[in-house]
Amino acid sequence: MNSTTPAPAKSFSDIREMTFERALKELEAIVGKLERGDVELEESIEIYERGEALRDHCDRLLKAAEAKVEKLTLGADGTPTGTTPLDKDSDAPF
Repeated sequence: MNSTTPAPAKSFSDIREMTFERALKELEAIVGKLERGDVELEESIEIYERGEALRDHCDRLLKAAEAKVEKLTLGADGTPTGTTPLDKDSDAPF
């Protein structure tokens, strides 16, 4: 085996089932540990890799939620008449 061959990526299969909130909470805990420096080097590497997987999971969940967001359309009298896809380039306040 060549020493420059990258190690296989860990699966962290439990992350796929996490809610956004749970994944974000664990990611924040990992960042806190790494910032405090209260973990050994090997553990730092392990939790950093898990943090990357958690960040990717949160990113996917946010993108999926963003794709579902719709804008309400209102009639002349102000009552909702339906929805349209959210236009990211609109001048909406969000």
